[in-house]
Amino acid sequence: MFYLRQPYLLQHLKQINKPVENTDLPRKNSLKTKRTAFVRNSSSFSLSLDSNYHDENGPKIQCTVIFQLENELGLAKSLKYFQDHGVHVLHIESRKNVNDADATEVVCEIEGTENSIMSASRKIKPSSLTYSASEEVSSIKESDEYEYVWFPRKITDLDNIAHRVLILGEELDDDSPGSNDPEYRKRRKMFTQVALNYKQGTPIPIINYLPSEKQTWGKVYKKLSSLYVKYACREFLSNFPLLSMYCNYNENNIPQLEHVSAFLKETTGFTLRPVAGYLSSRDFLSGLAFRVFNSTQYVRHPSLPFYTPEPDCIHELLGHMPLLADRNFAAFSQEIGLASIGASNAEVEKLSKLYFFTVEFGLCRQEGVVKAYGAGLFSSAEEFEHAMTTPEKQREFNLEQIMDMECKVTTFQDYYYITESFTDAVQQLRQYAANIKRPFGVRYNPYTQSIETVSTTRHISSYARDIKAELTNLMTCLDNIELASKLATDHIESLHSNDESTEDIRSLSDKEKLDVINEMMNGH
Repeated sequence: MFYLRQPYLLQHLKQINKPVENTDLPRKNSLKTKRTAFVRNSSSFSLSLDSNYHDENGPKIQCTVIFQLENELGLAKSLKYFQDHGVHVLHIESRKNVNDADATEVVCEIEGTENSIMSASRKIKPSSLTYSASEEVSSIKESDEYEYVWFPRKITDLDNIAHRVLILGEELDDDSPGSNDPEYRKRRKMFTQVALNYKQGTPIPIINYLPSEKQTWGKVYKKLSSLYVKYACREFLSNFPLLSMYCNYNENNIPQLEHVSAFLKETTGFTLRPVAGYLSSRDFLSGLAFRVFNSTQYVRHPSLPFYTPEPDCIHELLGHMPLLADRNFAAFSQEIGLASIGASNAEVEKLSKLYFFTVEFGLCRQEGVVKAYGAGLFSSAEEFEHAMTTPEKQREFNLEQIMDMECKVTTFQDYYYITESFTDAVQQLRQYAANIKRPFGVRYNPYTQSIETVSTTRHISSYARDIKAELTNLMTCLDNIELASKLATDHIESLHSNDESTEDIRSLSDKEKLDVINEMMNGH
């Protein structure tokens, strides 16, 4: 794949692509209206960060069209179609066709209204160009049952959505704790700038927390620690000491996101990135699809240490991090994120409710006893005790009921739902995700840290090859275990050659044989 290597590509881009003015939408004190569009230009093409802004002709969307190029005239004509219909070409590149080494494909990322994009695309189809459906998003848009929604495909795309906060951390409502404290507002503004300047993959800036912030953290840490022992699930209790050991979790220290992110990377592959405030459900879940968790760094106001109307670093660090260090829970979080990719707004709203009543306020049953695994409970002492000591507020997990529930952020939840296990919760999610209407599947490629759509036979073949390779490796592992088990049996028999209990030794379980293997490896 190469970028603008052929002179005529650059020439036509300069003619067709007109500069796009930076657009900052007016901010209002409303979660639904706080959106900002960011557009960046270069000398040869415009690169637009995806935005959900509207103009007089309707909402603008971004999508990609891919077509096979037969001659230079075909490209000029196609770009003219985009221009005539008011569609902006944001990025263009050429590449070799995967099915025909002698053919060239052109990949265009475009932006416009639904009607303008569809009209231009229909013009291209009957032209001298061969329209390719491979990895093509615009053709998906034509379905009456599916409305295309832009989503990040590379992990670096998260930089494009991290700025689209619904409420910046420095923007406090009049009734919020600290709203009349100028020093606190100034401090929150500093945290906002740190998050807005962050780029994916770079070290997270170290914060020098103030004594007042550490004092607030210490009060909450001490109170919640006593509740964890009584009510937290075993996964939380297993990982919390590890965070103390490797990330310096203690009553007198606020852990740094950079240190926690490095720890999670080694345990479950999750990483953290600082965020300036509330993200939309879609943008937040998109991060989970890449195993990236957007985390705040600011601390709640000291006047109300046990209450916050918004997520702060106490909520993130005490509530979310211990379970993000658990492999099953991390996989569950990522699957919710992947299910949101390309889903409709209504489906994302339902997924966010599923996330809210599981990851944030979920309960599970372990050895017959109800335990908590929700981050919202782990970071709120009063609601934690309320949820665990009020059995009439506990219900068995029911997806249909959850979809009808209201997510409350300023009061206790009406009900808390119990799953039998994380595995059960994942299975429920998969059943729901299977019914999401989108004409493609998605998979996460950990090698390229990208989201891949599965919508063509070529995609399926590639996916199948990867699965086959994994299965081959699995069978090799099983063969090696069987060989090791045989060696262990022979070793035991040689040690007990004069023992009449040799036949009993043959009946050892695989686990017992593996224990013997470990002893052999340790020189016993």
